[in-house]
Amino acid sequence: MDSVFQRYRIMSFVTGTTLLILCGTLLLHSVDLKLWQDIKVFVDVVGIGHGVVLYPIYLVMSFQLALKARLHVGYIALMLLAGFVPGLAFYMEHRMRVKLYPNGFRIA
Repeated sequence: MDSVFQRYRIMSFVTGTTLLILCGTLLLHSVDLKLWQDIKVFVDVVGIGHGVVLYPIYLVMSFQLALKARLHVGYIALMLLAGFVPGLAFYMEHRMRVKLYPNGFRIA
């Protein structure tokens, strides 16, 4: 269970971080169009990386954790939604850590 949770945790942080980066660059688009044009390639790379590579891996890790821990459907839905809502991935990782390891999670 520890290794499955650790993989989920890593992918949660990576996917959540790339989503926050995308949202931050979207805010830059509304503030400074010149800067947006300068970083458009970066936004395209991060966007494709998040949507095509990282989110599907996050989905697989979420399903593995859900099957291993026998999670309720509500938790599974929130875990899957976490790749679309900025910040939710970090909250869900925290909730899963508290639910699965009430005495604390230690990296071996």
